[in-house]
Amino acid sequence: MKIDLTDTTASKINKGLVKARRAIGTPAVGMVLTLVVVTDEENAYDALKAANDASREHPSRTLVVIKRVSRSPRDRTQSRLDAEVRVGTDAGSGETVVLRLYGEVSDHAQSVVLPLLLPDAPVVVWWSVDAPRDPANDPLGALSQRRVTDSYAAEKPVDELRSRAESYEPGDTDLAWARITPWRSMLAAALDQVDSEIVSVEVAGEESNPSVELLAMWLADRLHVHVRRAVSAGPGLTQVRLETTGGPITLHRSDGAMATLALPGQPDRAVALKRRETSELLAEELRRLDPDDTYASALRFGVDRLGGIQSAAERAEAAAQPTPALPVRAVTEAAPASASGSSPSSASGSGSASASASASASASQGDTDRPTPAKMPPVKKADPQ
Repeated sequence: MKIDLTDTTASKINKGLVKARRAIGTPAVGMVLTLVVVTDEENAYDALKAANDASREHPSRTLVVIKRVSRSPRDRTQSRLDAEVRVGTDAGSGETVVLRLYGEVSDHAQSVVLPLLLPDAPVVVWWSVDAPRDPANDPLGALSQRRVTDSYAAEKPVDELRSRAESYEPGDTDLAWARITPWRSMLAAALDQVDSEIVSVEVAGEESNPSVELLAMWLADRLHVHVRRAVSAGPGLTQVRLETTGGPITLHRSDGAMATLALPGQPDRAVALKRRETSELLAEELRRLDPDDTYASALRFGVDRLGGIQSAAERAEAAAQPTPALPVRAVTEAAPASASGSSPSSASGSGSASASASASASASQGDTDRPTPAKMPPVKKADPQ
């Protein structure tokens, strides 16, 4: 059921919700949270579809905030609020209110959203595009316990990761982080099956994919080894290669669906590693409303501390050159346990090792715009919550 309200108020929208629920015979409110989706007109359809699909797992009141840009100076001084109330099959398993803000009211979206929040229920804000630089201090972000952004939607994803690290507050998260959850789980399980020290790591994927950078930062932060970032044709993440004293561990995915896991002394095995839809990523983030300390620690490690980017041709040329055996030293202090339980350091007690200074210098040859591990500042861990 849909109800259109033109030039309306928050009070009339609440009355419209009650009327719509009674019309379909469900006067009771059975939602577990309020999801505020901030988007623009161009991306509103996709964002609303993802939110509706996620609501089948997490019944919620979805408030879609669309700020309409007025063309003339006169229109920009005239405030207006239009709303579309959806319940029943048109709103997933919850209820949806699409809010279109015109004129000066678009600068005060929090005043429109606040009266529509479910009482005594958590609030999650998701910016599908154009996320603020500091989500926690944004007027809408200040209303929520959880703030979801998507670095992949930014024009410069790597710069977006730097901004997220600078402004991080407990409760912030990124859909780019949710995209690598299956990879982290698979790598943690693989390291639990070997008894070798990790010497170095290489992560390959698309050049402007923030999930590749986040996975590389997570591995470097947890394993305390030098991680090289390599470029491939994609799609998304394509390969993670861990050099160990017992042989390489490789997780390779070329088609975005199935991957091959290779462990030393074991036959190769095929594993499902499908690229997930936005609705699945959003549903995963809605499962937990507490701060993600593992994400915070990986984010604060810093994208600039990774090894330099290599193309496929450069990697092939480097592989053809003979390289001497490199000494390694064990890490005396283990990395802290992951909050999500999927950390390689927790999965394998002997996996937390780092290359020596000579190994770091050799691995960083050709890095022109990123520092060597010897020049890197100490790792800044997440503050304990």
